[in-house]
Amino acid sequence: MNRTFIVADDHPLFRGALKEILSSITGDHAIVEAADVDGAAAALAAHPDADLLLLDLNMPGADGFAGLALMRAEHPGVPIAIVSGSEDASLIRRALDLGASGYIPKSAGFEEIRDAVALLLSGEVYLPPSISLDAEGDPEIADLIERVRTLTPQQTRVLTMLGKGLLNKQIAYELGISEATIKAHVSAVLQKLGVDSRTQAVIRLSKLNPSRDDTPLTAAR
Repeated sequence: MNRTFIVADDHPLFRGALKEILSSITGDHAIVEAADVDGAAAALAAHPDADLLLLDLNMPGADGFAGLALMRAEHPGVPIAIVSGSEDASLIRRALDLGASGYIPKSAGFEEIRDAVALLLSGEVYLPPSISLDAEGDPEIADLIERVRTLTPQQTRVLTMLGKGLLNKQIAYELGISEATIKAHVSAVLQKLGVDSRTQAVIRLSKLNPSRDDTPLTAAR
């Protein structure tokens, strides 16, 4: 069976390790690489029928969980698994709450990652065996996640661009729509997030994101 995989990670060596694992799965597969969240979103837009996206949130210039929420909203049928150096249960819970289909730690070995991919391809959710997830312990984060999930794909797209510091006219140019429409989207985003300004929206959204780590690459046979 032929499949299309998207591998998004800023470490070329780890992308190579993931490609080796995916290539070991029976079939003639296409593997698309991306080095950041924007690249992953572009790859997903170019391959909307992809079978699986393996996504590292901790990449330079990444939109983090906002990027995940956007890709999940725009491509609800594509499984997205987070591959991360962090094994913090709260981050795993946030990823799942925002639509991830699984969470694979970078400390996992070759066979474990291969088994995780097989499970994801069968339509199941994959979590590290050692992880026990409780409900989100931070009520502010739980509330924020629920608010983010109410955003439309276009509103989520606008929010991610606000996070990059773009002005309304710049966002309008990027999306090919009028500045008046962008203003309406920004107003709706602020209302749904329960904030009064663009700055507050960006600060609040940033609370979701993990801090960048430098976990060694350990995906090996």
